[in-house]
Amino acid sequence: MKRLKMPTAYTILLLIIAVIAVLTFVLPAGQYDRTEAGEPIAGTYHTVPASPQGPGAVVQAPLKGLYQAIEIAAFILTVGGFLGVMGRTGAIDAGIAAIIRKLKGREKLLIPILMLAFALGGTTFGMAEETIAFYPLLLPVMLSAGYDAITAVAVILLGAGAGVLGSTVNPFATGIAAGFAGVSLGEGLVLRLIILVVSLAAAIVYVMRYGERVRAHPERSLLRRRGPSGIRRFVTAQVPDAAEMTPRRKAALVLFALTFAVMVYGVIPFADVGVTFLPTLGWWFPQLSALFWVAAVVVGLVYGLSELDMVDGFVKGAGELLGVSFIIGISRGITVVMDDGGITDTILHWGETALTGAGSVAFVVVSYLIYLVLSFLIPSTSGLATLSMPIMAPLADFSGVSRELIITVFQSASGLVNLITPTSAVVMGALAIGRVPYHQWLRFLWPLLGIFFLLSLLLMVLQVLL
Repeated sequence: MKRLKMPTAYTILLLIIAVIAVLTFVLPAGQYDRTEAGEPIAGTYHTVPASPQGPGAVVQAPLKGLYQAIEIAAFILTVGGFLGVMGRTGAIDAGIAAIIRKLKGREKLLIPILMLAFALGGTTFGMAEETIAFYPLLLPVMLSAGYDAITAVAVILLGAGAGVLGSTVNPFATGIAAGFAGVSLGEGLVLRLIILVVSLAAAIVYVMRYGERVRAHPERSLLRRRGPSGIRRFVTAQVPDAAEMTPRRKAALVLFALTFAVMVYGVIPFADVGVTFLPTLGWWFPQLSALFWVAAVVVGLVYGLSELDMVDGFVKGAGELLGVSFIIGISRGITVVMDDGGITDTILHWGETALTGAGSVAFVVVSYLIYLVLSFLIPSTSGLATLSMPIMAPLADFSGVSRELIITVFQSASGLVNLITPTSAVVMGALAIGRVPYHQWLRFLWPLLGIFFLLSLLLMVLQVLL
């Protein structure tokens, strides 16, 4: 008798698109009146003629989603090409061998140090899509240290995710929400900082406990039935002791590190967080993609690769991440069907109706639960903030809840859901790169999700009571 297997991420996402399409036949279509800035106006929801999405819309949704997310997809392919060229130099293999030798017996220090670094990115500038570039870099390091792919993915995804869940000055979540709520970015900062510290500490302890258990007993890995797991696309999981660190490989590694440093600097909105002595570049995916393909050429020239080797390495490296680009397009297709079917504002209206007249504590709890649902359907934090905050902030006033607290409710719920939702290109892309089945990620993460849920909700309720 054959064992039932969990379908792939592609199938899961396509099924979700089909279910959403069916809902467009059942749910009423509607929309809010909007201001000149495009903000929905509370109390103006009205039904509009239905626009059910049939089989044709379902088939086209992944492609439309890919069109909408083409900048992200191009960025991922370019990063793959860059890593493909790096693989031709052998510099990463040599660097990994050096790291493992230096941290012999102290590999567990990688987990808290790296998770703290990614959390700082998440809480300051909403580091999410940018983390995709780091998975091929970290996976072989963690695998060589004796951890499994789940541990490696968790270090990045939970590190940055805890930062986003406890966003302090994240302009793409907290900043946009604060703007629509009419409060300053600094209001509510103390509570958000507490949530950040508590969530990150819980995540680090959780990942370290699982990782050390796997190192001591590999058979206890959640991936044990998949055989040897790892990433063998750009580097080898088992680092040869004979990997030699030549001057050219050192130069390639310096350029490699410099490329990522420039990427991080380029996306930090210094002006938005009050830093005036550093210029804000305002880079996004077109500029980041250009950075990586230029870096690929520079690395190839410095190492002395031929034109053929550079092109071949770039194309093959990009090809290894083609599936990740498809995942992103299909994920975005879910939102396409919702918008085209006219049910996005309908779901938002249900939230407005449910919260009207609620008391302070009840308002916080119900808002949190509603935002959990909305975050699943609208994984973009900036998009959800833009759609919901002009409605939720006035509702908070009616319930005696401060507007800065409803911002914290929004970002905590959104940050929690975006650790697991299959509608998030970041989650599905990370799991695709690490070759971690979605159901195993859920199995690994659900206890920590419960901890995040209880801690954040408790802290927000205490804020109301105190």
